[in-house]
Amino acid sequence: MNQQQGDRIDRFHWMILSAGGLGAMPIASGTWGSLPPVVLAFVLSIMLEQAWIIDACMILLCIGFSIGCIRFGHHAERVLGRKDPGEVVADEVAGQSIALLWIPWTIPGSEDGWFLQNAVLAASAFLLFRFFDILKPPPARGLQKMQGGWGILVDDLIAGAMAWLVLQVAFRLFLGW
Repeated sequence: MNQQQGDRIDRFHWMILSAGGLGAMPIASGTWGSLPPVVLAFVLSIMLEQAWIIDACMILLCIGFSIGCIRFGHHAERVLGRKDPGEVVADEVAGQSIALLWIPWTIPGSEDGWFLQNAVLAASAFLLFRFFDILKPPPARGLQKMQGGWGILVDDLIAGAMAWLVLQVAFRLFLGW
């Protein structure tokens, strides 16, 4: 059932689209919206010995926030009066989640410096995603012209995939993973 009425967005849908209100941050809302998956992945990496749980969480975040963006993004554009409004950061959550997939997290306590290694991995995924999200290299910029929620989302999914690819190459070249 669609609970959106007229010129407003109901609280539940707004919490999804704004990632719990982070989209309302007055400065750099996209950066703030990228943080939840990074924080979650890092916290899980220092608490768990099973990296697959982190990957499962990132997949669920990506799918859930992608669906929210696709389903309700067009309404947010209409209510807020502009294409790809900065207050909608569900796309950042989805894209950042892709960048954090299959990271070679170090098992807590398994070797010296594991905490710092995991912090560097999380920060690298975050910075690379933000770089590609802001730069919007082809085909991201062109696909951003799509209508509604897809137009909001697709450039961030591409940015996440580009960040993921750079990280995976770097892991293999520099870390011997």
